[in-house]
Amino acid sequence: MISTVVWGTGNVGRAAIRAVEAHPALELAAVLVHSPGKVGRDAGELAGLENRLGVAATDDVDAVLAAGPGAVVYAASGDIRPDEALADVVRAVGAGAAVVTPALYPLYERRGAPAEFRDPVLAAVASGGGSLFVSGVDPGWGNDVLPLLVSGLGSTVDAIRCQEIFDYSTYDQEESVRHLIGMGHPMEYEPLMLAPSVPTMVWGGQIRLMARALGAELDDIRETLERRALEATVATRTMGEFAAGTQGAVRFEVRGIVGGEPRIVIEHITRIHPSCAPDWPAPPDGGDGAHRVIVEGRPRIEVTVEATDEGENRSAGGNATAAGRLVNAIDWLVEHEPGLYDALDVPLRPAAGRLGRKQP
Repeated sequence: MISTVVWGTGNVGRAAIRAVEAHPALELAAVLVHSPGKVGRDAGELAGLENRLGVAATDDVDAVLAAGPGAVVYAASGDIRPDEALADVVRAVGAGAAVVTPALYPLYERRGAPAEFRDPVLAAVASGGGSLFVSGVDPGWGNDVLPLLVSGLGSTVDAIRCQEIFDYSTYDQEESVRHLIGMGHPMEYEPLMLAPSVPTMVWGGQIRLMARALGAELDDIRETLERRALEATVATRTMGEFAAGTQGAVRFEVRGIVGGEPRIVIEHITRIHPSCAPDWPAPPDGGDGAHRVIVEGRPRIEVTVEATDEGENRSAGGNATAAGRLVNAIDWLVEHEPGLYDALDVPLRPAAGRLGRKQP
C-alpha cells in the first residue's frame, strides 16, 4: 500500500480523499488543512462520506512530510497563489513523494514549461527523489487524453475542438467566479483570467501537448474573447445575485495555428445563468455543464462527457474526474523513475480492482 497524503480539502480535495480511499493500492496516511476549524476533524467527514476514516486532519506540514509519505495529492488552489503552491509542491517532491496536483498550470506540459516553474521542480526531483504529475479536467483530460484518443478513430483529421460548456452558478468557489472570471462585475472590469496571454498561460500547454502527440508543428497560439452582459438580475443558489448589466457570460478560444489555420482549439463557454448568451452553444442535454470533443475530419466525431457528484452536481462531477485522473496515476508514478511527467507520459488506465467496489 502506498501511503498517501491529501493536502487541501476544498472542491478537489474532498473528491481526492474519496478517490484515495477507494483505490486498492493506496492508503490514506494524512490530510493537511489550512483552516483552524478543520483541524482534528475526521477525513471521512471532510470528504462527505457516511463513515469515519480514522484520519484526523492536521495543519502540521513538517510532521506529515517528515513521516515520508509515498505520495501527496496537492489539492490546494494555485489560481491566486501560484508562488506558494509551487513552493509547497517543491517541498513535497523534495521529501521524496510522488506528487499529483491540478494547481500549477505552467507545468501541465513539461517541455514548454517556463524555467521559473520547471527548474525548482527538477532540482527537488534530483535532491529528494520524488516525482510530479500536473493535470486535471480542463485543462487536463478534456484536452489531452480524450481528444487524442478520439482522433485515433478517424482516417483524416482536419481540426480538433475541445469545449467546456458550464453554468458557473453551480461552481462552489465564489471568489474565482466573481473576481478571476469577472461574473457580476461591470463590463469595463478586466478579470485576471481573461487578460491577454493568461488563457494561453493556462491552456497553451494543452495545445502543445496535442500538437506534439499529433506530430504537428505549431505556427502560433492565439486567443479570442467575447463577453455578454446580463439582461436581467439573476439569483444563484450558492453565490447570491448577479445584477443586470454586469458580465453574465464569457466565450473564449485558445487556438493552435497549424499551416496558417486554427487546427487545435480549446473553447470555453461559461455562463452564470442560462438566459445569458442563449445563442452560444449549450450542453446537448440542456444540463448545467459538459465537456465536449469535436474532431472534424472523416468521419466527423463528437463525444460529450457529463459527470455528476455530490448531489448530481456537474461542477462537483468535473472536480471528481480531475481528482480521479490524478489519484489513479499515483501507483504508476511510484513504479517509475523520479521525474517531472505530463499527460503524454502518464497513461489513463482501467480502474483495475474497483469494479463493484463500494465506498464507505
